[in-house]
Amino acid sequence: MRQCFTWIAAVLLLCTPAASQAQSARATLEGVAKAMSTVDVKSLEVSGSGVQFAAGQSYTPGQPWPRFLIKSQTRVINYETASLGEETIRLQGENPPRGGGVQPVRGEQRLSFYVSGDQAWNVVAQAPVSAPIALIERQMQLWSTPHGVIRAALANGATVQGRTVTFALAGRMMVRATLSDQNLVERVDAVIPNAVVGDLPVETTYSDYRDFGGVKFPTRIRQSAGGFPTLDFTVTDVKANGAADIPVPDAVRQATGVYTRVATQMVADGVWYLTGGSHHSVVIEMQDHLIVVEGPLNEERAMAVLAEARGLAPGKPVKYVVASHHHFDHSGGLRAFASEGVTVITHESSRAFLEQALGAPATVLQDRMAKSGRKPTVEGVKDKRVMTDGTRTVEIHHIAGNAHCEGLLMVYLPKEKLLSEADVFTPPPAGTAPAMPPSPFTVSFADNLKQLNLAVDRLLPLHGRLVPIADLHTAVGHGH
Repeated sequence: MRQCFTWIAAVLLLCTPAASQAQSARATLEGVAKAMSTVDVKSLEVSGSGVQFAAGQSYTPGQPWPRFLIKSQTRVINYETASLGEETIRLQGENPPRGGGVQPVRGEQRLSFYVSGDQAWNVVAQAPVSAPIALIERQMQLWSTPHGVIRAALANGATVQGRTVTFALAGRMMVRATLSDQNLVERVDAVIPNAVVGDLPVETTYSDYRDFGGVKFPTRIRQSAGGFPTLDFTVTDVKANGAADIPVPDAVRQATGVYTRVATQMVADGVWYLTGGSHHSVVIEMQDHLIVVEGPLNEERAMAVLAEARGLAPGKPVKYVVASHHHFDHSGGLRAFASEGVTVITHESSRAFLEQALGAPATVLQDRMAKSGRKPTVEGVKDKRVMTDGTRTVEIHHIAGNAHCEGLLMVYLPKEKLLSEADVFTPPPAGTAPAMPPSPFTVSFADNLKQLNLAVDRLLPLHGRLVPIADLHTAVGHGH
């Protein structure tokens, strides 16, 4: 991950300028607001198409994020209620599929993302699903729009030096906006907290402004995160001050324990399947310590999993956490594990990345890892690693040649005939037929099991539900 901006520390020193500087900054910002009709713009509806990339989902660390085609996207923004709603229809962009981001996309896929105030949610199968993990990123998208960044700057005591506007939203983001000679926003550099890499730089550039009914708005928007592209969007229409009511659904407002809810099922003596959310973990008891398979999502989820694991085998420390792969949703809790002195086991192709990421600074929102002062311990696996205490054997295998991620690991318990994996096979709900044709990721996984000659009775997927191995055979169209 590339280094964040050297101006982060300077922002903190510039947040309380002298009165004359504040007046001068405000005058500059009000001039920009007038040029862009910001004061008159209460809401916007922005439509267009382009290309987007799934941040944190690369095939290999250090490579660009996977690409998707945006057939259409409409974004509704209400600045007065700090709300944003985004409806996207996207198509497969990587052919063949390579990397994460819920590939492969079969036909057209509709995505519905929302934020209002301090609530973020998605709409899945017409039902609202709370998504607090996305809150700050979506707030950043709202307040880094051309009109939004000027509003936020005026409201948060921004400093202005030449054509550069700088301000901070405490604990959420640091922002630097660059103005053109025509008093238009041409670039916004933001730094937001990220569960994997600490401080994550996001750069957005705006160009080719047009007048849409008296409102100036760019027709080309490009964005990157961590130095890699995340968006290249062409705006075709902008409507100002239309209906933009984005109420928070009751189900979202009332949601609690989204990441701390842990449901535990003993699947063998000393082996537990920890579910209760979108991403699961497995706890394995050894003679004098515990192994946790997967530290997903964020610090909140990681600490809940750690607390549950310690309660299952009191007195035994969690010594290792096995990371299935480096994708942000699956590695988001690793900083919290590392802050507790837990050794991270990953594939060798991800070792250097995780060493750097887990030890990177978190200055926008200091997390447990930043506060701990620890240096993370990360160990790599190439093809196979066997861990045993003389009674129980744990095998960690590389899922070779899988296009979802170069460094995918699976964990196998030969005595118990249990196997845990992530993203290569997510069982559909009970009573639902698997998608056909099968995902190439699933076919590759089944081929790996056959080549390694692993005797598996049951799967513990890190998404979905515990299933017999027969469900995998059905999904790939095999007999037993």
